[in-house]
Formats: sequence, structure tokens, C-alpha cells
Amino acid sequence: MKRRRIRVGAAAMTGTLLLGACSGGPGASGGDFTGGKLVLAVLNDQSGVYKDASGPNTVKAVKMAVADYKKKYGDAAVVDDIEVTSADHQNKPDVANTKAQELYERKGADVILDVPTSSAALAVATQAKNHHKLFIDVSAATTALTGAQCNKYTFQWAYDTYMLANGTGTTITKNGDKKWQLIYPDYAFGQDMIKSFTKAINGAGGTVQGTTPTPFPNDNFATFLTKAGSTDPDVIGTMQAGGDLINVVKQFNASGLKEKGIDLAVGLMLINDIHSLGVDQFAGTMFTDAWYWNMDRESRTWADRFQQETGTRPSFEQAGNYSAASQYLEAVQNAGTDRADAVVGKLEGKKINDVFLRNGEIRAKDHLVIHDAYLARVKKPSQVKEDWDYEDIVTTIPAEKAFPPVGEFGCSM
Repeated sequence: MKRRRIRVGAAAMTGTLLLGACSGGPGASGGDFTGGKLVLAVLNDQSGVYKDASGPNTVKAVKMAVADYKKKYGDAAVVDDIEVTSADHQNKPDVANTKAQELYERKGADVILDVPTSSAALAVATQAKNHHKLFIDVSAATTALTGAQCNKYTFQWAYDTYMLANGTGTTITKNGDKKWQLIYPDYAFGQDMIKSFTKAINGAGGTVQGTTPTPFPNDNFATFLTKAGSTDPDVIGTMQAGGDLINVVKQFNASGLKEKGIDLAVGLMLINDIHSLGVDQFAGTMFTDAWYWNMDRESRTWADRFQQETGTRPSFEQAGNYSAASQYLEAVQNAGTDRADAVVGKLEGKKINDVFLRNGEIRAKDHLVIHDAYLARVKKPSQVKEDWDYEDIVTTIPAEKAFPPVGEFGCSM
């Protein structure tokens, strides 16, 4: 079987040869670039409710990371044949499970990236553990990935439900909206969001009057909103995301609940959601963001490149996948191999500042990537100076305060 020549210095050559000699054991993706290439796989929603926030343009973001790696290292790159492949999991955990198996076993994937929909991500994490291959979750938020169901080969890169609730739930409650009703998609993400938001709201002196599950995906939320509004809460918190969130907001704005003095709080929102429905529909809404394309010069410069590639501005999930792919490639470069255990060792404990991560750190004990997060407010239409410039960053939440402390959710690797 052909192997790509590993370009490493003489000091590293002995270790590299030993790694090559030990290839074929469980967990190795075949040793040092079996088949002569490195394979990065993007598994996500290519056609459903999350396709704009992630979807095909995430594949382009990962390809940007590969291009930048090759440009940075040139002839010094440890591997020059890098393939980016992708698959659609349709937001179904059984499909995600099957696709992950295929990507690891048949496509030779060294790492799977992205995977929105928490139930799908949990299925992929199990496959990563079983195959001893890497999974870097970017777009799923369940705390189980770095909590009770954590494993050595899974990393959570961008955000989790604790971060979202700690920013939005706590702040809105402290600002005076004490009585909450929560509606949520009835699968792992929504169920985890309910737990995180309830804890944050109670901790800030508020109360959750009730929680209402909804089907996922769904296009009619009228009856759920009516039920939530019937107890006269100060605020209805919606835990839906993507296309479902857009439907919730449209139907809330048409329901008359706003005229009764009931506010709408959004648990998870991305820039694509605001663009799809219109800034006027979200104006004044506060939410927690992991990254914003126009928050500083470095972010904007990369976002300009992304727009040239895709015709649109990036969501935080797309920027997060660029970051995850870039740091994975750096770890492979530093390890001199694609062997999973060696790459994990180069990622654990690493401190990172890049396009996406500010004050980032990959925690070794649970593989949660902590970083600064942002409490944001949607601008009024009169404040928007250019297309896609929809957010004001109200507060930066330091990394160590934005994310749960080590051991909060029971990770044991």
C-alpha cells in the first residue's frame, strides 16, 4: 500500500518510523497517511433546516482551511494529498450513525467535522469512540458530548447549551423578565437546552412556569405559542434553531402575544436566521453568539474571503469549522502522522487564538474548547449600514465564565 512521504526533520524521523511500523492497530487511521492521503469529512445537514447555517458552505470553509495549510507549509507539509469529503445526515441520528461508519471505514476519514443536531452528534461520537478516530463537533450543542458521553476522540469546538443559557437566560432574567415559558424541539438539543436554561433562569432569580415540547422539524408553532402565552409570562424562550426558529419568530410576531407585553427570547440564533427573515423581525432581540463576522478586523478579513467563495457571510458554525479543520491540520503537522492518539495528544491542552477562537483552550480533561463568547443584540433597521451587519456586541463573556467548569457534567475519559 502506497504511503505519502512524510516530510519531517531528522530529529523526528526515528519516532515517525516507529509510528509507521506500528500501523494497523485499533484506532490508527492506518498509520502515517495510509493510501497516501489525509481525509477530512464534513457530516451535516445539506438540505434541511440547518443547511444555511452549516450545510454545503461549511465544506467550502474546510477546503479554505486545507488551502491555507498548504500555503503555509508548502514543501514542508507532512502530507500534500488532502481530501475533503462530505455527507448529508438529514438531521437523523440513525442516518448519522450509518454515514459516520461509512466515512470512517469506506472513505478512510481521519476526522469527521461539524454534525449539527445533537442526537446525530451523539451517534457520531459513539462511532468515533468505536473506531478510535477523531470527531470534532462544531454545530451540536448538547453538553453530553463533553459530559456523560465524552470520549477520548471527540472534541466540542464552538459552543454548548450551558454557554447559550449562561449568557441569554441569565442576562434577560436579571434585566427584569422573571417569569418564563420555554418551548423546545423534542430531541437531545432541545431537552439539554431546557435543563441549561432552567438552571440559569433559576440561578438569576427567575422561574420557569412551564416547558412545551414541539416536533422536530416543524413548520406550525401557533398552538404551542398560544399554550405558552396562556399563563401570562414575561417572556417566552424558544429553543428552536435554523428554519424552525424562523417559523417560530414569524408566528410569534403574528400571534398578538407581543402586544400583550410578552417578550420572545431566542436560545440559539445565527446570522443566517436574521438574514432570512429580516432584521426588522428580530430588532432588539438579545442572544448569545460564539463569533460574529464583523466583530473585528481579523474576523472581517476572513469573512470577506468566505464571501468571495460562497456569495454569503459566514455563520459562527462555518467559521468554527474552518478553525477546527485548521487546528486539526496543525496537530497532524506537529505530530508528523495522522494516527489518532498522536493527534489527540497535540490538541489536548492547546491554547489557541485564531480567526474563530479568542482566548481559546482545548481542555484536556473533557475536550471542551472554551473561548470568549458574546452577548449580542440585533440592530434596528435604521442602524444597519451594510448587508449582513445585523449585530451589536453588548458584552464579551470571558472564556472561563462562558463555559461550564471542568467536571460539571460528569466527563470521565
